[in-house]
Amino acid sequence: MTFEVGSVYTLSATQEVGGDFVLSDGEEIIVLPKEEVKGHIKPGDEIPVFIYQNKKNEMIATMHVPHVTSDTYDWAEVVDGVRGLGVFVTIGSKQDVLVSSDYLPLLEKVWPKKGDELFVTLETDKKGRLLARPATETVVEDSFKKAPPELKGSAIEGRVYRSTKVGSFIITESGYRGFIHFTERKVEPRLGEWVEGRIIDVKEDGSINVTLRPVKEAVLSDDAEDIFNYLIRTGGEMPFTDKSDPEKIRETFNISKASFKRGIGRLMKEGKVTQKDGVTKVVTEEKGDE
Repeated sequence: MTFEVGSVYTLSATQEVGGDFVLSDGEEIIVLPKEEVKGHIKPGDEIPVFIYQNKKNEMIATMHVPHVTSDTYDWAEVVDGVRGLGVFVTIGSKQDVLVSSDYLPLLEKVWPKKGDELFVTLETDKKGRLLARPATETVVEDSFKKAPPELKGSAIEGRVYRSTKVGSFIITESGYRGFIHFTERKVEPRLGEWVEGRIIDVKEDGSINVTLRPVKEAVLSDDAEDIFNYLIRTGGEMPFTDKSDPEKIRETFNISKASFKRGIGRLMKEGKVTQKDGVTKVVTEEKGDE
């Protein structure tokens, strides 16, 4: 049997040479350097070890077995990022492992930051170096728990494990698989970010739809504030009213036309804006003095 980088084996210590140990499965041998030894071992002991390549590209064994291997998936914390290259995660071994930019979103602004976590397994590149790869949708679909229908409307927390144009996918703290449509968020969360939201639907397959937007009353206030701030930035008027094109509204404010109309209605009720001839304007102080 040929040892594979990224895998865990239980091997026999056959001999000690200057503090290093020679390990064997009965056919192949591999070195366990003294700096990779944990505790006290002696020839004849059977020990679990993890196989990886050191900085000299030598295949060696270590007793520092990580919680992520080529045969398992687990959450790994992001410890660093390199623009254009990817991010590094810690898997419980001495060396951090790269998650290549090939597995990250095209927009680097939603790449994971230090402290975020990714659900990964291990693989090797053509040179035998370890890489971490985020779980595929198939892996997650086979492992998530089914949410009961009565959870609809409940608060939920979870971590983003996949980011796409149509929305973000999360695994909740309870092990449910959730989806956040792009219309149900004000800002796109990072891959690996921990988010808090609310369940708006429980689907037949047990997955959930989640919104990161506040409840309706809070949304109304937030949307009205965003619209008013936009008006201020554009000089006090804008070519948008409650009759404007829904797609242009979404492109500009990232909200639905219904939400926009509610926000405009609130501003008008509070006497902050007026509408006329397809234009919305901020009400000035002079008008109140007339």
